[in-house]
Amino acid sequence: MTGSGGAELETGRQVCAILVSYHPDADLPRRVTRILAQAGALVIVDNGSGDEARAMLERIAADPRVSLELNAANLGVARALNLGVEQARASAFDWVLLLDQDSDLHDGMLRSLIEVHAAYPEPSRVAVIGAGFGEDTRPAREPGAAWEDVESVITSGSLIPLAVHASVGPFRNEFFIDYVDSEYCFRARAQGYRVIRTTKSLMSHTIGAPTRHSMLGVSKWTTNHSPDRRYYIARNDTVMLREYGGYRFGSWALKSLGRRLRTCKRIVLYERSKARKIAAVFAGWWDGVRGRLGPRRGEAGS
Repeated sequence: MTGSGGAELETGRQVCAILVSYHPDADLPRRVTRILAQAGALVIVDNGSGDEARAMLERIAADPRVSLELNAANLGVARALNLGVEQARASAFDWVLLLDQDSDLHDGMLRSLIEVHAAYPEPSRVAVIGAGFGEDTRPAREPGAAWEDVESVITSGSLIPLAVHASVGPFRNEFFIDYVDSEYCFRARAQGYRVIRTTKSLMSHTIGAPTRHSMLGVSKWTTNHSPDRRYYIARNDTVMLREYGGYRFGSWALKSLGRRLRTCKRIVLYERSKARKIAAVFAGWWDGVRGRLGPRRGEAGS
């Protein structure tokens, strides 16, 4: 695969998409077709999927625009993204579009992101342009604006200039999964870069397996994340509060504990596997307080 060497972004063909897979579903080839209709190339980094999924990925990689890296085990989202970025650089691309395996691009998604970058007053200061998705869009503070400055965006749908990425640094491997995107955005903003998100929905994407519940006439949503995901969310959020929250005298730990208790309340009320998830939440909080990062001990970390 060969990319475009110019840093001036004019077309999606100058962008290398990076997709991290982990036991992908059978509909992935259709979503990949939509990606390749907009991007110049695609790097798939698989984190230890089974034989059936790997065979499907190898069929997808028969397309010369697709590069496939098969990891023998789950190395985590951050490490997989870093491997994808290395491949994109080696293929002479200057921009990458990060994607989750279940994200479904709308027609013209990349073109819309490129237009937002071109219209932004200081395009050289933009570290990440995030794509609005599903119902996670909101009116801009300035009527008619196509973007809004935000603290962070999710990994999937993030358009990143590799020149800025070289300055900000790689994704944080020891986070493994969850808050990998937020930590990168916070680090970029600390260096004076901007993070923006489109006000228009540009892809279909779901966080967790959300379900809606009604109690006393009030609707509540819960994500139904697995115990492993509950662990990483609790741990990495705790680390984020410590490193970026500006709390004094260890109060970041109490702030995190309060968040964990609210999470456990929702698990008790609405989710299954309550005991395992609650145990994972508090194990994650305690490891975050101690600064114990990397893969969760004894689990693959999905």
